[in-house]
Amino acid sequence: MKKSVYINSVGSVSAQKTYDNSTFLDEIVPYEATELKVVDPDYKAYIPPAAARRMAKGIKMSTVSSQTALKEAGLENVDAIIVGTGLGCLDDSAKFVSDIINNDEQFLTPTRFIQSSHNTVAGQIALGLGCKGYNFTYVNSAVSFESSLLDAQLQIENSEANNILVGGVDELVDHHVQSHQLIGHFKNEPVTQKTLLSSNTEGSIMAEGSHFFVLSNEKQASTYAELKGVEIYNSLSLENLSSQVQSFLDHSDTELEAIDLVVMGNNGDSNFDGYYDSLNQGIFKYTPQAYFKHLSGEYDTATGFAFWLSSKIIKTQTVPDIVKLNSLEKPPKTVLIYNQYRGQNHSLVLLKKC
Repeated sequence: MKKSVYINSVGSVSAQKTYDNSTFLDEIVPYEATELKVVDPDYKAYIPPAAARRMAKGIKMSTVSSQTALKEAGLENVDAIIVGTGLGCLDDSAKFVSDIINNDEQFLTPTRFIQSSHNTVAGQIALGLGCKGYNFTYVNSAVSFESSLLDAQLQIENSEANNILVGGVDELVDHHVQSHQLIGHFKNEPVTQKTLLSSNTEGSIMAEGSHFFVLSNEKQASTYAELKGVEIYNSLSLENLSSQVQSFLDHSDTELEAIDLVVMGNNGDSNFDGYYDSLNQGIFKYTPQAYFKHLSGEYDTATGFAFWLSSKIIKTQTVPDIVKLNSLEKPPKTVLIYNQYRGQNHSLVLLKKC
């Protein structure tokens, strides 16, 4: 018999003040920009200053969010660490290559090379905890976080682990932003939270963030919700989207009418928000709807922010006005997350109150 998978804690560093678990979007950070940096916590409270100076941004963000999740779950260690990232520590990679060129391949310091690999975050967390268990990093573009979730879910359901630290992290890298703006993937003109969806322009807002969660086979006082299902689709046509959502719900033994809230990844890209519109105006027309990328921005592991948001919504039984897409309301006991990026890498995640 498969075991249930519980979300026992959350930790988040994002473009909003999410690093404090005692609040829930009480204070919204406004912007008018084409890219969003995270609201930095006091890193000195989590990392010795001497060590922080040598750390890449993604590692520092992940150290804070992972420690927050572990503390809330009341754990000093876990059975496994699984991290998803689209870009890894790309900034250190770019700087190391620049050092090679600028120094004529001589007198190179190893720090940037050591921190330039995609699995640096998972490795650094494991070293800090002294965790010698399963340690894996998924680099699957816009479904990197969902891949980590799926791995953790399978391990817990099959009794291979009891407590797993799962996370998603991506940092803002200038070279990546500039190159993607040139090809129209990110907006060239600044937008605000209120004007993002009505901007009617190509591209989205580039951002960064780190989100970690402790998944467990045991429910406890800190538990947020139960993870009922995760599915990933590399490609999915607009015509087949609704039927695929219905198939996912059937596989999860969940009726369409049982969905109390659907959280979608609308990002203001006029070329691809039609996927969300088809669900808004179709099978979820009479379902409460929410969105999140006007708060978090777009990055490969942005679904981690949606997972954090949905977990907090279920635990607090409140849907902040800032994320509402329509005026319908129901007690949010069953929440479905749907995300895609530029028409590819679709994902569905189902959470339920327990």
